[in-house]
Amino acid sequence: MKILVVDDEAVLVKGIKFNLCNDGYDVVTGSNGREAVELAADPSVDLIILDLMMPEMDGLMACAKIRTFSDVPILMLTAKAEDMDKLIGFDHGADDYMTKPFNILELKARVRALLRRAKRGPEQAAWLTGGSIRLNTQSRTAFRGNTQVDLTLKEFDLVELLLRNPERVYSREALLDAIWGYEYRSDIRTVDVHIRRIREKLEKNPAAPQHILTKWGVGYYFKA
Repeated sequence: MKILVVDDEAVLVKGIKFNLCNDGYDVVTGSNGREAVELAADPSVDLIILDLMMPEMDGLMACAKIRTFSDVPILMLTAKAEDMDKLIGFDHGADDYMTKPFNILELKARVRALLRRAKRGPEQAAWLTGGSIRLNTQSRTAFRGNTQVDLTLKEFDLVELLLRNPERVYSREALLDAIWGYEYRSDIRTVDVHIRRIREKLEKNPAAPQHILTKWGVGYYFKA
């Protein structure tokens, strides 16, 4: 599945692309409304994430132009929270609307919902398995062997990311960006705290983990 992300905030675009790529999507990016229209002409694009306020051509005009040749779902992003702005966005052809700053998990959920409605969603198995650890991504349940384990929302997302990308080492900064979102500004040690709690719940011996491992001086990774 290909998603087009267009926003003039480079850091935001980078964070969205990182998260969507980790979920298995192919992501192309642009930085203004004119580029959005040009890139949207690619028939392989399945969904567009479009900022409202951009140089050269704003998101509303770009959305209206795209609607003259494409019916792919469009998710608008904006710093404006007024209902009238949302209504104007819908009138120009937007399918959904999110106000900045937003939770990256909510954005991903809205992307899945839009693709599902358009019947363009990626084919992903419900179960992810690595060693004794199993996740059901549809019911969002976790198991150690045959025993169900209660994970918090962030813990589940963190394990899912690592499990989908075995042997890939993620720095603490990358995990903060992927799980907590680009706007998160808390202590980076929160990653260490969550990893410790996950090990306590999913590892047979948390002091000597077999699956959720540390690459000293770099970050964390999953080993099946």
